[in-house]
Amino acid sequence: MTSIRFSRTTRRRFLQFSAAVVSGVALSNCGRSPSESGAAPGAAPAADSSPATAAAGPLYIYTWADYSSPALYQRFQEKTGIEVIADVYDGNEVMLAKMQAGGGNQYSILYPSDYMVRQMIELEMLTKIDQSRLPGLANLRDRWQDPLYDPKNVHSVPVSWGTTGFIYNSNVLNPGPEDWDYLWENKDKLARKMTLLDDPRETMGAVLKSLGYSYNSTNPAELQEAYQKLRELKPAVRAFESFGWEDRLIAGDLVLCMTYSILGNALPAEHPELKYVIPKSGTSVWTDTMVIPTTAPNVDAAYEWMNFMLDPETAAFASSELKFATPNQKAFDLLPAELRSNTNLYPDDAMMATFEGIKDLGAENEQYDKLWTQLKAS
Repeated sequence: MTSIRFSRTTRRRFLQFSAAVVSGVALSNCGRSPSESGAAPGAAPAADSSPATAAAGPLYIYTWADYSSPALYQRFQEKTGIEVIADVYDGNEVMLAKMQAGGGNQYSILYPSDYMVRQMIELEMLTKIDQSRLPGLANLRDRWQDPLYDPKNVHSVPVSWGTTGFIYNSNVLNPGPEDWDYLWENKDKLARKMTLLDDPRETMGAVLKSLGYSYNSTNPAELQEAYQKLRELKPAVRAFESFGWEDRLIAGDLVLCMTYSILGNALPAEHPELKYVIPKSGTSVWTDTMVIPTTAPNVDAAYEWMNFMLDPETAAFASSELKFATPNQKAFDLLPAELRSNTNLYPDDAMMATFEGIKDLGAENEQYDKLWTQLKAS
């Protein structure tokens, strides 16, 4: 039996955006291979009819709610005999705090984002990957073979990537936003009907980008300028929320939200009046990964899971259903043409040239935290 356990802050969000996907997936997994069922490329691979011997005990995973798919967990159990029990979180810092407090010793797989991988490496919290056990690493696109946050993927395995932008109601905002400056130019129209991410690096980074600076600036004068510009906008902001705004956007109480592309691409599938846009002057590009913590009790099962997620058909299926971009080249090749050509999901080279990854700034992060605390308190 596959289990998913929800934190208070993510349960409603997961149910809202995953239930329809999961039910459709479960109905499509009738035990036949793609060739037998006529399934299109990227469909879920057939389950192995003779599961391998399960590693000792279940596999506990700590992940983002967006990635929790009972259909994937069930197929993994059918293939390997290993039960999956998943807990979900809504922020890298939440996950890190739990692990540091000793509350995550049951987990053998975590899903930190790129900058958090760097931080966890420095804290000596991650196991070095035995790459001989992961032949699927060869399937990764060049950009993710040697990422800056973890050169040569010594401690992590990339599983997804995406961008940060706006999702907006095109029935109300027409024309809609094209760049970050839209917020200031239309702050009266947007007043109390927009949300920004509750994330100092993302939101401060976006303001820095709007000023022509780097997302990762550590220049005190540039940061102060971004802070003042954000203070100017704050009276028009309904809330700083990374998640939980979705129902209000659908209902029309909000008209624009800063969001990650995984939700920006998923919501319009059910609500076509909603549109996702990547700011044309540039934004952040993030990568989420799989890692094995040093406290992992079931390392063998963790490697089984990583191999499962590196499988091209599994990765293509997850990308199609959960609306994230895959770093797996062979999986990308299996996707339908309309997904491969969707620049909101897979930006072209010209767009990518304007993006920046969020770096772990070490002690310089304190500048962001201090200004963010002042902003929230003002």
